[in-house]
Formats: sequence, C-alpha cells, structure tokens
Amino acid sequence: MSESAIPFDQVRAWFFDLDGTLMDTDDQSVAALSRLLRFLGAGRAQRLARRLVMFSETPTNAALTFLDILHLDRVAFALEKRLKHADRSYSFKIIEGVAPMLAQLGSHHPLAVVSTRGAAAAEAFLAQYDLTTLFPVSVTRESTRRLKPHPAPVLYAAQALGLKPEECVMVGDTTVDIRSARRAGAWAVGVLCGFGEEKELWRAGAHLVLPSTADLLSIQTLFAAESP
Repeated sequence: MSESAIPFDQVRAWFFDLDGTLMDTDDQSVAALSRLLRFLGAGRAQRLARRLVMFSETPTNAALTFLDILHLDRVAFALEKRLKHADRSYSFKIIEGVAPMLAQLGSHHPLAVVSTRGAAAAEAFLAQYDLTTLFPVSVTRESTRRLKPHPAPVLYAAQALGLKPEECVMVGDTTVDIRSARRAGAWAVGVLCGFGEEKELWRAGAHLVLPSTADLLSIQTLFAAESP
C-alpha cells in the first residue's frame, strides 16, 4: 500500500513498540541463541538462530494473548520479574538511525511508548538514550488490564494525550502491534527491523510497511516537502 494511505497531515501523535521497533532485541536474541548453538559452527549457528527467533515470534505473541484472555498474564510477568530480580541492571541497543528520527519526529509531534515490557525497562531504555523528554506518555504492561493485540493500550495512549485514535499512528514490528492499532481505530505502520515478516504484517492490516523504524524520517521529510 502506498504512503498516501496514511494522511500524515492529520497525524498528531506517534506510538512506538519497543522490542524490535526502537530497541534491537531481535539481533540480541539471535546473538544469544547463536552462542548456545555454537557447536554447530559459527555460520550455521547464526542462520539457525535467526530462523528460530523469527518462527518463535508468532507462538510467543499467541501465548501472551491467551494468558491475557485468561487474566493470567500478570502472574506470568510477576514470575518473570521474580526470576530476574537478582539482576536489576538494564542495557539496551537502539536500532541504528532511530535516535535522530525520534528527535525530528518528536519536535513536531508527541510520542508514546506502547509496549508489553514493564515500566522499569521502558524508562531505563528511554533514559539510556536521552529520549525521556520526547515521550510524555509510556504505556507498559502495568498500564492496562488488557495487552496488545487488544486495543486497550493504544486507546490508553491516545486518551492520555487527549487525542482521537484516528489522529495517531502505531509503529511496531509484529502483528500484535498492527492488530492493536487497527482495533483501536489508529493508523498502523509495520517495520521489518524486528521479529515480524512483511507478508504477515500486511495480512494483519498494516497501512504501511517499512524496512526500518528509522525510515520514518525520510517519509516525514518527503511529506513535509510536498505539503503546501
């Protein structure tokens, strides 16, 4: 679908997922798995690790959705937090080109994090890259009763900014991001720098799919140049 599918002149806020959209957890997951598979040889381990990470995305999201429906997601997250309690340190890798894109976009529009990560991790990532002031709203797994792909997180972010969902764009790398946006009535942009694949993002209802989140900068610049 062409860029004109999204009326950029009517967009008043941008929402972003974290993993695979702003932070490079895809490559980090592949690297960690590659180390476990290193007995296969470096090249083979790398290829197999990437395939396993890509194939695990849909089942993982399905599992989270199932737990959400049964109201057991908070139990699972509490267990995860307890298991990781001994290591309180956070260190993230931002996707190349994302920081300048956010600085440019954030100078014209309010931004929001809409993620299934916890608030502590989201705040740590934004602080690590001096992005906190660009994000007046951060919607994490503690913010709403229901998680993506339910529309609640996207609706929460729009309401927090005093905007209608149709004035907002949700950017994410997985089908749950796209479905959450569409169900909320917001615009949906898929990116291929994370866990999702292009065909599944289109099938989920993306209005636009880009190679990387950083590519939003060129699209916004082109649109601004064409505006009267």
